[in-house]
Amino acid sequence: MRVLGIESSCDETAAAIVESDKRILSNIVSSQINAHARYGGVVPEIAARAHMTQIEFIVQKSLDDANMTLADIDGIAATCGPGLVGGVIVGMMAGKTIASMTGKPFIGVNHLEGHILSPRLTNDVEFPYLVLLVSGAHTQILIAHDLGDYELLGTTLDDAVGECFDKVGRMLGLPFPGGKYVAELASRCTDRKVAAKKYQLPRPLKGREGCDFSFSGLKTAVLKHVTDSLAESDKIMLAAAMEDAVADVMADRITNAIKIFKARYNDFGDRIPHIVSGGGVAANITIKERLIGLTEIHDMIFTAPPSHLCTDNGAMIAWAGVERLNRGWIDGMNVKARPRWPLTELKRDIKI
Repeated sequence: MRVLGIESSCDETAAAIVESDKRILSNIVSSQINAHARYGGVVPEIAARAHMTQIEFIVQKSLDDANMTLADIDGIAATCGPGLVGGVIVGMMAGKTIASMTGKPFIGVNHLEGHILSPRLTNDVEFPYLVLLVSGAHTQILIAHDLGDYELLGTTLDDAVGECFDKVGRMLGLPFPGGKYVAELASRCTDRKVAAKKYQLPRPLKGREGCDFSFSGLKTAVLKHVTDSLAESDKIMLAAAMEDAVADVMADRITNAIKIFKARYNDFGDRIPHIVSGGGVAANITIKERLIGLTEIHDMIFTAPPSHLCTDNGAMIAWAGVERLNRGWIDGMNVKARPRWPLTELKRDIKI
């Protein structure tokens, strides 16, 4: 089975073709970073226009790279939310048009479910598993009980972690998007203990019950240390101190989630359960190393897709389409674009 996946929820126009045997036959992504850089963030109107300009070319390029035509495709999957609604509509309507023209089934995919399922495309991850979803717009911990059955354990009470990284990057005068450059700057720190001592940043909600996050206080604390005369060496230490603060919070919240997860499932037999991470921040090496350490302590396996599949891409949407099509879960042409679409609304009572 081959599924064409289309993604356009934010500032990447993407399309991919994925087979049910987990082969990625093509994966094309067109970034809009340069178009938004001057504004320091994604401008919805600019994003939507760019998607309209690129979508036909990107879909055709994905077919060409796979050496296929639409006749070779078994299903069309497209992101229908959550995201910037103008962009979502562009990709969704492209998918519906192709499905209507070809008579192929259409699958409306929740963008976040694409991230949650992507480790099942790249690794042997079985349900149930624990999920840390970290991106510019979302920070959530969930239990993936089954396809479409996701239990939310915690979410951010204010800023998403990716947003926090990006805003700190802007404070430090780094290029857009700032998160990646904050991590690069932090990697140049030669003594993180010294950095942490010099910049004593808060760990919001650390030590408290539950799995929720808060990053606005951390962002504000970083701002208090930023001056026009901040030396490059101090920027490096401040970036490292901020990154370590985020990693500490992540580890604390995930530790609480592990306890809940193991209380739900106290017998895995011979199988070792997984913690998976998805979203752009999942590529952060410091956070990834902290999570790997946690899984070793708690007898679990940490899994994240390769970096290019952590950020928004068509392959994860195509794979979500494969999983849903395998269950017979298809959508009609009346499915709507949704700027907000909680994962808890995806559960189906009947599983085929």
